[in-house]
Amino acid sequence: MTGIRLTAPAPGWAIDADVVVVGSGVAGLTAALRCAAAGLDTFVVTKARLDDGSTRWAQGGIAAALGEGDTPEQHLDDTLVAGAGLCDEEAVRTLVTEGPDAVRRLIDTGAHFDTTDGGDIALTREGGHHRRRIAHAGGDATGAEISRALVAAVREAALHTIENALVLDLLTDAEGRTAGVSLHVMGEGQHDGVGAVRAPSVVLATGGMGQVFSATTNPSVSTGDGVALALRAGAEVSDLEFVQFHPTVLFLGADSEGQQPLVSEAVRGEGAHLVDADGVRFMTGQHELAELAPRDIVAKGITRRMHEKGAEHMYLDARHFGAAMWEQRFPTILAACRSHGIDPVTEPVPVAPAAHYASGGVRTDLRGRTTVPGLYACGEVACTGVHGANRLASNSLLEGLVFAERIAADIAETRPPRTEPAAVADAGEPVALPAPEARTAIQRAMTRGAGALRSADSLAAAAAELEALHREAAADAEEAGGPGAKAVVPGVDAWEVANLLLVSRVLVAAARDREETRGCHWREDRPDRDDAHGRRHLVVRIAPDRTPVVHRTETAAFPPVRPSD
Repeated sequence: MTGIRLTAPAPGWAIDADVVVVGSGVAGLTAALRCAAAGLDTFVVTKARLDDGSTRWAQGGIAAALGEGDTPEQHLDDTLVAGAGLCDEEAVRTLVTEGPDAVRRLIDTGAHFDTTDGGDIALTREGGHHRRRIAHAGGDATGAEISRALVAAVREAALHTIENALVLDLLTDAEGRTAGVSLHVMGEGQHDGVGAVRAPSVVLATGGMGQVFSATTNPSVSTGDGVALALRAGAEVSDLEFVQFHPTVLFLGADSEGQQPLVSEAVRGEGAHLVDADGVRFMTGQHELAELAPRDIVAKGITRRMHEKGAEHMYLDARHFGAAMWEQRFPTILAACRSHGIDPVTEPVPVAPAAHYASGGVRTDLRGRTTVPGLYACGEVACTGVHGANRLASNSLLEGLVFAERIAADIAETRPPRTEPAAVADAGEPVALPAPEARTAIQRAMTRGAGALRSADSLAAAAAELEALHREAAADAEEAGGPGAKAVVPGVDAWEVANLLLVSRVLVAAARDREETRGCHWREDRPDRDDAHGRRHLVVRIAPDRTPVVHRTETAAFPPVRPSD
C-alpha cells in the first residue's frame, strides 16, 4: 500500500455487498450482469447516469471474426500488427477466440446489430483490418445501442445501482486486501455525500482519461479516476504513454476545448478519402491500406501534411456517398456535422487528430486481476496487453465484453469472504488537493508537451509544469492552517483535478522514459522504433513520497500480477 488517499470527509454511510463494479459502460455492466447471475450481491456505481459513459459514444462498432472466410487467427494477426510489437499474444488470442461468442451473448442480452438483406450481421472495415469484421448498429450508433441493451438488462435484473457517484479511494482490510470503495454521491437518491460500499471484490470499469488533454473525443466524466484510484492503492499501471489520437475528429477551431465530435473510422472504411485543401489524397503511397492504415499511421500522416501545408486541419471527402448513404449509414455523424454548419453531402469535412483512447492502464492478468488482491480492472481503464502500443480499431468494445465475462467468472469461482475495512485514519496522509482552476493548466501542459507529437524538450516542459502544480497544491495545504489562509475545499471538482494531475504525471514519466517512436507514441527527436531496447513494457507505481517510479520489463511479456503465479 502507498499510504496515499484523497482528502475527503470520512464515510457517513455504508452498504455491504459481494461485488462493487465502478463504471457503467460495456465492461462494467457486463461484469455486473454476470456477477449477479452467479448469485453475487452486486452494486454498480457510476459517475453520472447509467448510460453516460464512453460506450454510448462509440460509433464504428465491435470487431469479431463473424464473417464468412474470416477467422480468429486473421483477427489476431491484424491486432498484433497494429500493436507494434507490444501486444501480449496470449491476451490477444483470448480476445479473438472468445470474442465471437461474447458478441452472440450480447445479442442474446438484447443488442440489435444492423443486418444484411439476407438477415446476417452486416460487417464493415476499419483501419488496420484486412477483412470486413466490424459489426455495427444504427449505422454509426453502435455504442448507444449496446448501452441501451445493457442498461435495460440491468434494470430488468433489478441490480443495485448508485448513479451520480464519484468513486474516491479503495478501502482495504488489515491484510491489505480489497474491502470496498469510498465514494461521493452528488445530490440525489437514498444516499448523499461521502459513503462506502464495502465488498471483497472491486471491479474498475471507469473508462478513459481523455480529459487530461484540451481536446478529446471522451465525455466530460473521463478524468482518469480509476487509474488514479488504483495508483493510490498501490496497483501497477502499464503502457500509459500510448494514448491513441483519433485521426479524424471534427475540427471546430484551434481554441476548441473539451469533448469534440468524432468522425468514425467507418466513414473511411466505406470509402471516404483524406485530402488537403487542394483536394490531393496524401495517404496513398504512405501505407498499403492508405486511409485504412492503423490509426497511428493515419494520425501521423495527417499531422505531417498539416505541418507541410502550415494548416490547422485536413479534410475528409465523402461527397461521393450521396445523401441517401449519409442518412442511412452515418446519421449521427451527419447530424453532428450539420449542427456545426458543415454538410458532408456537399463539402469535405475539416478534421484533425484529438486524444481518443488510452491503450495502457491498470495492469491485469487474463482474469482481470490487478496487483492489488481483490481489485480487478476491465475496459479502457485496464491494460490487459491486448492493445500493445496502438489499439486496433473497434477492439475496445470487444475487450470490455470478453474480459468482463472473465472477471465475473473468477469472482464467482473464488467468492472471497467479506472483511472489515481498516480505519481511514490508518490509510496514511491524504493528498493535497489542487485548486479546481488547475484543470485548464494541466490540460494545456499535456496538449503542448505530451500530445500527438512529443520530444524530450516538450515532455520535460510538461513534467516541470505538472510538478509545479503538484508542489503548489502541497504548499497551499501546508499554509492552510495559517491566519487568513484558504484551503481547497474537498469536492468533485477538486477530486477530479487531483486525479487528472496524478495520471498526467505518470503518463509523462513513462513517455520520457520511452526514447523511441512506437505505435501511437511519436517522439520527434527519436523517430525510429528501437526493438532492441524499446520492445519492453513500462510499469509504473507511485512511491509513498508521491513520485512515479518507472520500471522497464525484461522482455515484451508482462510479469505475473501475483508472485505465486
